[in-house]
Amino acid sequence: MENKTYPEYSSHYPLLLTTFMKRPVRVYPNEIGVVYRNHATGEYFRFTWLEWYKRTCRLANALKTLKINPGEPGKPGDRVATMALNNHRHLEIYYAAPCSGALLHPINIRLSPEHIIYTINHAEDKIIFFDDLLLKLVEGIYDHIKDTVKMFVYMSDKPGLPDTKIENLYEYEELIKTESEEYEWPHLSEDNYATLCYTTGTTGLPKGAMFTHRAIYLLIIHTLAYAVFSNSPERVYLGENAIPMMLTPLYHIHAWGAPFTSVFMALRIVLPGTFTVEGFCELVQTEKVTSVGVVPTILALLLEYKDIDKYDLSSLARVGVGGGALPLGLKKKVEKKFPQITAGSGYGMTETAPTTITAFIKKYMSDWPKEKLDEVRVKTGLPLPGLDIEVVDENGKPIPHDNSAIGEIIIRGPWVMEKYYKNPRQTSAVWRDGWFHTGDMAKIDEEDFIIIADRMSDIIRSGAEMIPTVLLENLIAMAEFVLEATVVGVPDDVWGEKAMAIVKLVPGSDKNEQDIIDFLKAEGVDKGKITKWMLPKLVAITNMIPRTSVGKFDKIEIRKNLDKFLEIAKDMRTDK
Repeated sequence: MENKTYPEYSSHYPLLLTTFMKRPVRVYPNEIGVVYRNHATGEYFRFTWLEWYKRTCRLANALKTLKINPGEPGKPGDRVATMALNNHRHLEIYYAAPCSGALLHPINIRLSPEHIIYTINHAEDKIIFFDDLLLKLVEGIYDHIKDTVKMFVYMSDKPGLPDTKIENLYEYEELIKTESEEYEWPHLSEDNYATLCYTTGTTGLPKGAMFTHRAIYLLIIHTLAYAVFSNSPERVYLGENAIPMMLTPLYHIHAWGAPFTSVFMALRIVLPGTFTVEGFCELVQTEKVTSVGVVPTILALLLEYKDIDKYDLSSLARVGVGGGALPLGLKKKVEKKFPQITAGSGYGMTETAPTTITAFIKKYMSDWPKEKLDEVRVKTGLPLPGLDIEVVDENGKPIPHDNSAIGEIIIRGPWVMEKYYKNPRQTSAVWRDGWFHTGDMAKIDEEDFIIIADRMSDIIRSGAEMIPTVLLENLIAMAEFVLEATVVGVPDDVWGEKAMAIVKLVPGSDKNEQDIIDFLKAEGVDKGKITKWMLPKLVAITNMIPRTSVGKFDKIEIRKNLDKFLEIAKDMRTDK
């Protein structure tokens, strides 16, 4: 009898998230793998990898009992939505849903209620898992989604269901309690859709980006490859003794890949619920956290926290910064306060799952002084291996690597979104000539490092010249007396637009608007980093700079409330 071969189990073996999930339970079944601290009560929950895996199997069985149907290539499975913080249940859903063939839709709970309602109805979510702390939010939108969503699952550390108007409501722990702790994971196609992530809707309605198992798998493998051959702190924070805190919300672009990377590497994952400065410090001290990913705002909050010195944060060695450029000034302030920390930057977006470019120390830079290496680490960086990235001018031609010319970042590669969910018009707007057009502007220096200049919509057009706001923001943040700064364009009768700086000072500073301009002249103009005409014509000092749901400066909100900032801004003379 002739033996048959099965290429689907060799050359066509599928790249599935199931592979990531199974590794830690095989290698370290009895080690604590997941630590969750309820930020509201302070209560800790610890699970071995075997315990976490069995709970995930039970959840997968529960989804099957509830008739959550799997998809197939080109056809997404039933949408399993989450409205949850960073806890162990959310991490269980992150694997149970896609690995059983359903489509995971983590809902950004910080969007406006209107946008949350839109994403749920647009995705046609069949079931929503939500935390007890978000009950009021779900009740508030319930009447607008009840015709779409068939079932709701209430997740709490306390037993019992709440008294609520929400119908078809299940209790998470009761739901999985009677299910088998064994589950035969299906042999899915790697082209099955695994996740659905919506943009934050800063330029209109949120748009849904779908990612296959293959796309996420290759993102993680290439991220790990980068860590292995890069001359960078990533080698430390992805070692088997690393203890990462998963601070980036699980509802935000795969938490920057952390739930997949950390599980695959069998690292002890620390889940904080949500961020509070006190809770962050306690978890780092108690769990000896070694690495964390944050937005720049969190670094600023740590610097101004008056009780920071009461905690032992000496274990924290690596801070990855995303969601906005890492100003060199902020990096220096953090590393001066915490000398054991190395902070570095990266770049990505919802449509790229997200990581695409990250800071990278080339071999010949190893012996450079720290001050020079710091300047490299705050550059956006080099493309992750596996991606093709260019910066092109308005004619689609690559810009020169002269640290001066500005163009748009375009990308293609295995984890770049194929299309927006049910939105062909927007898909055709971003996919052109075989490239995904990001709408982000950048320049490239002589070392081939990409440096983000601005969003296309945020660049200030003053006369015939362009002022990249990120450059000004980074320069202002270099001042010792500045905690945070953003720059926007405001209407000008002569030039069309002029720059206004909105600045938050470090606590206790007595500096004023002229001090900011004087600093920019000395550090920017005199050193050739900017020209004199780029100096802000207005400076507003404030205690609060608006932020988006993911921690970026909310320039749309600033423009909506421009009168408020113009009222406190001072008109600066730059001809002194």
